[in-house]
Amino acid sequence: LRCSCRLGGGLVQAGGSLRLSCAASGRTFSDYAMSWFRQAPGKERELVAAISRSGGSTYYADFVKGRFTISRDNAKNTVYLQMTSLKPEDTAVYHCAAPAAGEPIGTIIRWGVVVMGYWGKGTQVTVSS
Repeated sequence: LRCSCRLGGGLVQAGGSLRLSCAASGRTFSDYAMSWFRQAPGKERELVAAISRSGGSTYYADFVKGRFTISRDNAKNTVYLQMTSLKPEDTAVYHCAAPAAGEPIGTIIRWGVVVMGYWGKGTQVTVSS
């Protein structure tokens, strides 16, 4: 599974919005729960949000809950991350990712980076105060 972050990253003022998208190819997209991670300078990569194969279940880290929305379109092999009410602390490189062996969303939530086998290149999001 190959993942490529497309348009959406960039510079935005605090309180603004951005939408990230990630197109996947190479395997059956609907066989994979998908996720978004982020990594700020000097910090570890952290799970932001995850979505089940069908899109029926989602997970959000506490620090984005109520502000970010993850969604997917299996017909377009694409996963999205709608980000609103952005804060300077949201500044990071954002990556989409899929688990190496098609693990379900529960496994992604529990194990995070450890079970990820496919990573998008990443897109920079910078939020100015």
